[in-house]
Amino acid sequence: MSSLHSLNILLVDDNQHMRAITGAILKSAGVRHIREVSDGAMALHSLREHPSDLAIVDFNMFPLDGVEFTRLVRNSPDSGNPYLPIIMMTGHSEKGRVMEARDAGVNEFVAKPITAKALFDRIQAVIIRPRAFVKTEGYFGPDRRRLKPAKYNGLMRRSSDPQAQDAPASDAASAEPSAA
Repeated sequence: MSSLHSLNILLVDDNQHMRAITGAILKSAGVRHIREVSDGAMALHSLREHPSDLAIVDFNMFPLDGVEFTRLVRNSPDSGNPYLPIIMMTGHSEKGRVMEARDAGVNEFVAKPITAKALFDRIQAVIIRPRAFVKTEGYFGPDRRRLKPAKYNGLMRRSSDPQAQDAPASDAASAEPSAA
């Protein structure tokens, strides 16, 4: 990952010590451009003034937490880059929090205390192996399906899914037209 020196990273955490640790890890790998802010509202303002290539955000902040920040980046009409890669970090990695962050549209999740390996694995995932974005009525963000089961027997509902040739016709399609 020798090309990290060209990245502009937005680091968002209300804990100055955590920002210092994360910043030191990033700088040790050659990252030169790190903008630090202490909450989601400041992060949104920073993104408007200084576009970033990647945001690393804490889950729990006040007045605007990482989840709401992510929702605004993904869905706000004035968002400068709704496709911004977002890595969420938190000391509370219970399944419910991970799912809440995922459902807000984060790309990756890392538990505190962070390690250099964990952080760089997540950065590599969003840069080298980015997931396609999905837009539905209630969600916009990276595809939440990480695994592709070999023997999936359910309905193929996405336009990008291969359609089964012998799929049964729906009741509406097979119904006889009624006389008016």
